[in-house]
Amino acid sequence: MKKYLAEAIGTCILVTLGCGTAMLVGCDAANGGGYILTALAFGLAIVATAYCIGNISGCHVNPAVSLGVLLSGGMKAGEFVGYVIAQCIGALGGAGLLAAIFGLGGVKDMTGGFGTNGLGGVGGNVWAGLLVEVVLTFIFVLCILGVTSKKAKHGSFGGLIIGLTLTGVHILGIGLTGTSVNPARSLGPAIVAAIAGNPAPLACVWVFIVAPLVGAALAALVYNALEK
Repeated sequence: MKKYLAEAIGTCILVTLGCGTAMLVGCDAANGGGYILTALAFGLAIVATAYCIGNISGCHVNPAVSLGVLLSGGMKAGEFVGYVIAQCIGALGGAGLLAAIFGLGGVKDMTGGFGTNGLGGVGGNVWAGLLVEVVLTFIFVLCILGVTSKKAKHGSFGGLIIGLTLTGVHILGIGLTGTSVNPARSLGPAIVAAIAGNPAPLACVWVFIVAPLVGAALAALVYNALEK
């Protein structure tokens, strides 16, 4: 249970810092400051949680990462299910916390939907959105599998490497899909946005659930083949 609690807390932190920054400063590619700040917020959140709960749960805070670890033999199916449930609960908690903070403070949400993901940057094309998310998740999960491998020789810099990779992934993806690479991170804010009266993000959230899982599965298959 401690692992599941750690995953819920870690995912809550990720959504609060990452989506919260996007809500506060905006993440329009034309506004470079907000764009970079949002990418850094997600990356730094991962760095913080990696060194905070990494020794407890491995700090997946992402169903796609958990799937990659599962397919690589790093966890059992039952544990995977528990991780995913905990991550989704944490994401809902983070989005709910943002709703309270921005609502009580009367702060304008610059994203219009709690930092949810969308297909506006790819012209609403579902296939383009799927491709973007598959590719970005593949890169991210491949990095994680390599960094966390018993053969890795990076000392204690694993959390920093993973966080910087997530930052890089966001720098490319924010202007295209808002960058998900994490089904829980997308689902939590989409549900809260729908409760708040904006159901649009929930209509396409399936893209940001399916694509990251496909990307993670591909990353696991490729890494398993390369490592053997």
